[in-house]
Amino acid sequence: MPEPTRADAPSSTMSVPQKLYSWLAAFFVTALITANLIGAKFFYFGDVSILGLDLRIEHSVGMFAFPITFLLTDLLNEYYGKRAARRVTYIGLATSSFAFLLIYLARVAPPAPADRTFVVEQTFQDVFKVGNVMIVASLAAYMLGQLTDIWVFHIFKRITGGRLLWLRATGSTVVSQGVDSLTISLVLGYGSALATGERASLEFILVTAAKGYILKFVIAVCITPLIYAGHAVMHRVLGLQPLPAASPRA
Repeated sequence: MPEPTRADAPSSTMSVPQKLYSWLAAFFVTALITANLIGAKFFYFGDVSILGLDLRIEHSVGMFAFPITFLLTDLLNEYYGKRAARRVTYIGLATSSFAFLLIYLARVAPPAPADRTFVVEQTFQDVFKVGNVMIVASLAAYMLGQLTDIWVFHIFKRITGGRLLWLRATGSTVVSQGVDSLTISLVLGYGSALATGERASLEFILVTAAKGYILKFVIAVCITPLIYAGHAVMHRVLGLQPLPAASPRA
């Protein structure tokens, strides 16, 4: 069988939009998996009073990485359309599930003797121990939140005729993170017990969801300038054009 000629061989050259899509997808997956891996630790930055309500600035450190997925989803929506954004969402689900599987296999593997390893077994287990309920809650909230974000983003884009980037970017995140916060709080609240051994009450679940949502709302507003910056880079520097509001891909 004759060897394919250079002209017949498939091109390995990627266009600028294809390269950028690959990079956006890679950073999206990295932020998502990192958020899941570090999410067991919680931070506490003190208390603030908002409209007479005392609010503890306390949440998972996964919030340092997870908001990046909001930003990247909005850029994917804007320049590649909802089908491309959904594709990255499904890739994120698959890679997160794969990561959890690998972590599980690493945890159940029999440990080497202490004088032949670099990490104390119990330390390794403490760091990577993730309950099954937490995995289900995390992935369920992620999928529902991301798909809601994509859907609401394009509703706002059609309504505004492609104008008011801040409205569709922030609005979609505000709605989707309400779904995300409520889902993960409900699944965790009803699927696992508190550290005291007691079951969480509905009031506790709703308050936890509300606190997480308020924090995510503040973050969504704060990252709006980054969305404009990313928009400017993709449009003015890289020469990409946003998809029109009426585009079939949008």
